[in-house]
Amino acid sequence: MKNQPTSKVIVHSLFTEFDINLFFAGKHFRLYEKFGSHITTVDGVEGTYFAVWAPTAKQVSVIGDFNFWTDGQHQLNVRWDKSGIWEGFVPHVGKGTVYKYKIHSSIDNIKTEKTDPYARRNEHPPQTASIVWEDDYKWKDSKWLKKRKAKNALDAPFSVYEVHLGSWKRHPTEDRYLSYIELADELVTYVKDMNFTHVELMPIMEYPYDPSWGYQITGYFAPTSRFGYPEEFKFLVDMFHKNDIGVILDWVPSHFPEDAHGLGYFDGSCLYEHPDKRKGYHNDWKSLIFNYGRNEVRSFLISNAIFWLDQYHADGLRVDAVASMLFLDYSRNEGEWEPNIFGGRENLEAISFMRDMNEAVYSSFPDVQTIAEESTAFPMVSKPTFLGGLGFGMKWMMGWM
Repeated sequence: MKNQPTSKVIVHSLFTEFDINLFFAGKHFRLYEKFGSHITTVDGVEGTYFAVWAPTAKQVSVIGDFNFWTDGQHQLNVRWDKSGIWEGFVPHVGKGTVYKYKIHSSIDNIKTEKTDPYARRNEHPPQTASIVWEDDYKWKDSKWLKKRKAKNALDAPFSVYEVHLGSWKRHPTEDRYLSYIELADELVTYVKDMNFTHVELMPIMEYPYDPSWGYQITGYFAPTSRFGYPEEFKFLVDMFHKNDIGVILDWVPSHFPEDAHGLGYFDGSCLYEHPDKRKGYHNDWKSLIFNYGRNEVRSFLISNAIFWLDQYHADGLRVDAVASMLFLDYSRNEGEWEPNIFGGRENLEAISFMRDMNEAVYSSFPDVQTIAEESTAFPMVSKPTFLGGLGFGMKWMMGWM
């Protein structure tokens, strides 16, 4: 009998049974502490723990520059509890390691190479791999956080400068984007001089296509590498706070692109997107729509909202394209949508998700604001959930645009 090769992945887990239960109930709002890549030490050996959700996979490997992108050398272990979570500890893999997940699906033997959905950093586009990352940034905004409740109050002055970092200004001699560090000087100074109370950053989560302005996200937990490192984006936020300017982030839970390395058909199945094209595909934007009725997807999205408030000290989230989430017939002709169980056009699953998201955000961060970019006359957008509303703190004034 031939000797079996020794596994290069050590069995290890960050998940408790309680974590798994919360994940499947749609109530785990800190999944970024469990999924993704986490530098750690096991039995005295330094390395990185990886975890990814891929329930229809029959094999998942970590591939990267450390193993010459070789499939099968570092196969993750599927959990025994039928959660569909693949995980394991890879020794001697550390900060800066470039990697993807090679997923062998049990559906038609499909094989995909995917970016880590929970990666904290990704390669500079057009490269698409994830990067093992952690930082020890020391925040200096304690004074701002103490007065944030008053600054964000509904009866406080609120003047917002909306900006796309990639097109606001370019380097005058090198014809390139300004970095987060450069923006911390030039943009912060400009916003302060113009007497705005807040800045709203168009999506800074990693995205592959420049003309999308960031609204086609593939890396929900990673600030785009176009402008620098994650800790440099934290520095930018810190500098806004030092100058008494609140930071609102555009957040896009409404849809995501079909790019091969992204969330679409992640494990060969419709994992993050709704399997019914009438609810899972956006005809105008040629993008996929999240399955708001799937609890694991709700946990993913709400964890992402919490992540930017927790890890990056954002003071608010401007939620994009809410109308497209609210209505089953949004931008669809007759016969292209199916009524809800009551015969109406409202997307009950999306409405429930938005209420859960707002409750989770305000429970953890009562001094921030969620802002709905909602373009219809849907009622009670900014009314509390306990009064039957969606629970947003504010609604964008579309007529001002």
